Amino acid sequence: MTLTEQMILLQAPNPAAAENGRKLSKKGSFSLRCQTQDGGLYWAQCAGSGKTPYRVSIDWTVPEAPVCRCSCPSRQFPCKHALGLMFEQLAGKPFETAEIPQDIAEKRAKQAARAAKKEESAGSPPKPKRVNAAAQKKKLTKQLEGLERAEQMADDLLAAGLGALAGSSAQTYDKLAKDLGSCYLTGPQAAFTRIALAVRTVQKEPDRADTAYGEALRILVALRSTIKKARVFLQSKLEAGNFAPEDSTLFEALGGVWKLEDLRAAGSVQENAQLVQLSFDVSFDEAKKEYVERGWWLNLEGGDILQTLNLRPAKALKHVKGDDSRFGLLETPALYLYPGEGNRRCRWETASARPLAAEEQAALPALAQPGLAAAVKLTKGSIKNALAPKFLGLLLPVGRLGTVGDTAVLEDPAGARIVLRDRPGAGNCCTARLAALPREVPAGSALFGLMFYDERDRSLCLHPYSVVTRSEILRLEY
Repeated sequence: MTLTEQMILLQAPNPAAAENGRKLSKKGSFSLRCQTQDGGLYWAQCAGSGKTPYRVSIDWTVPEAPVCRCSCPSRQFPCKHALGLMFEQLAGKPFETAEIPQDIAEKRAKQAARAAKKEESAGSPPKPKRVNAAAQKKKLTKQLEGLERAEQMADDLLAAGLGALAGSSAQTYDKLAKDLGSCYLTGPQAAFTRIALAVRTVQKEPDRADTAYGEALRILVALRSTIKKARVFLQSKLEAGNFAPEDSTLFEALGGVWKLEDLRAAGSVQENAQLVQLSFDVSFDEAKKEYVERGWWLNLEGGDILQTLNLRPAKALKHVKGDDSRFGLLETPALYLYPGEGNRRCRWETASARPLAAEEQAALPALAQPGLAAAVKLTKGSIKNALAPKFLGLLLPVGRLGTVGDTAVLEDPAGARIVLRDRPGAGNCCTARLAALPREVPAGSALFGLMFYDERDRSLCLHPYSVVTRSEILRLEY
């Protein structure tokens, strides 16, 4: 294993922790640096604010998932002391070869036993979970009650007309959102919080009222569809006594959280998957008060575009490890896929990364859609679903990239064209960066982006995110 700064930054829970670890290394806070003969374990002491230095170690037995241990009281993981020890390694500081400490040897043995038990259980059919039927029945009943209240509020708003938002009280929707949270309906809860934000926008920023009305209408349409489908879904589960998560987008739309074992039980897992990240973006969800870190991935088996989502609540930002751009080829023994269509969300437990071989990079553009006609058909089928996002990530073949007048355009090899335009509210300028590329994009390349319906001129457009050539991936954002 060759340690790199990129590897250290990927381990850090946030950039500040990594920088604090770097500072500890630079100012010489570490002493008694040791390592095992095989280089699989490093440990040292690190000076802290008290008299007793912290004991910190890094176990590199599994390079892509190092085990960091420290005697400090920090709630961040890895802590700055463990990250500092990584920077000590990266700087080539001397480590004395020594026998593994007894306490770490015992922890290693316990960890190995847990891993062996987990591997053994993975090869056998999972034991059926014990379900508290009474508690689940109570939960479903509570959800159905909450849906009734949500539907009544939505119907009243639609009957009065969206113009009534100007005279509404945002607190009314905030209160309903809070009540829906106690009904285990965090999905509809977020919808009414967004309506409350729209009310405040209409009242405080009249020049943005049209945009706020449009957003409120989209929310209400999706909410009514969710309520209608969810009532049938939950009622049938209640009548059948079926309390297990199901392979349905409604489970997540209502606020359900998928566990990896549930996804495996539902058969939503791909063995030995290979992924390449095409782009990465960060946004802030004002309704949920959380940062959304999203990676866009090309699945080399079939060419599907998948996405990873790392959700970091603002109140716990420093305690939730941040995600970042990934480069090269990522390989995972088990890729878990969330229910849904279009750009399905995915997760994994363990994965390893390596640089893309030249022939692997050269093969990526061939995984693009056959042409714009097929891409447009896929997008229309996806965005007409009220529960789906109003955009679709796609890899499109490039015939030519250029402009018609002042408008940026992608032309596919068959001559079909689509306008390139940043999505309203996306907060970036990818199209301008595409135009500023220092050289022409060669034919036979592909363009990754989000196809969306632009209400301003009622057309499908493409928000470009990255250019995929036979020799490199040129990112227009992160």
